[in-house]
Amino acid sequence: MIEVGRQGAFSANSVGWERRPFPLAFSLRETEGLWRVQACAAQAGELVDLLAAAANDAVAVVSLETNSSLDEHGHPLRPSLVAADLGVPCAVHPLGPRAAGMNGLGEEFLVLERDLLPRLLDGTWSPYEFALIDLPADRSPEQLDELALVLGTTGFEEPLLSRLTGSRVWFSGHDDCYLLLETSDPALPAAVLARLLALMAGAALVDGERKPLARVPEPAPGLAERLIAAAPHWIGALGEVGDPTGAEPLVTIDLAALPAPWRLGEPFPGRVDFTATLDVRRGTWRLR
Repeated sequence: MIEVGRQGAFSANSVGWERRPFPLAFSLRETEGLWRVQACAAQAGELVDLLAAAANDAVAVVSLETNSSLDEHGHPLRPSLVAADLGVPCAVHPLGPRAAGMNGLGEEFLVLERDLLPRLLDGTWSPYEFALIDLPADRSPEQLDELALVLGTTGFEEPLLSRLTGSRVWFSGHDDCYLLLETSDPALPAAVLARLLALMAGAALVDGERKPLARVPEPAPGLAERLIAAAPHWIGALGEVGDPTGAEPLVTIDLAALPAPWRLGEPFPGRVDFTATLDVRRGTWRLR
């Protein structure tokens, strides 16, 4: 079971001036024994348990930008001060001028145990940029400097983890909605797709003050694996949503395969290839 609230990615984000609901988007590419995912809509905190489970014992938060934690002058706090306010123990590796001009890097890394990630992303604040990579054991300050260099010089379409030794997971979340993920764990992409389905269904069940929180079961791994086996690129939109208190409380998500990764503004195709249905009362999913 996962909990979905009013401030979740599918509830808080919309597309265009018409404020249309954000679609579910998922794209998977395999290269050099790595799996690379582009997807939306999900916040870092909505995936943090999946990332922590696949990571090494330690992780480095390499970029953190937020408007939720400000100093007395209205400037965003440094990541280390955000962690201190939350009571999350971590080591700080300063980069300073070395990070200048390097896309996706902050002026300091936070190095912490992976089990502390849910405590850092506890839902009391919201980062609009958040990136992490897990670390092999016995990392040195010199290795962290090398990590910064690799992160800052790897192109968007280039595999990242193949340039590093021992790292299993790289995650970058943008605008509290979009995500990029690279992993050597073949099970993680399907887990992310299953989580996206559950998040979209949960957002449909949240109803303002009357029901600010929904508890939703996740699909079994086989459901997401079936979709990935059928096509690498998907878009999803809410179909019918029945009254959760009614005789047949159902949430349906229409899914269509795409020829390429979804781009912002592209409409849902004029067909449905699969429908994922959550039976709220029984707590079960089916795909047809």
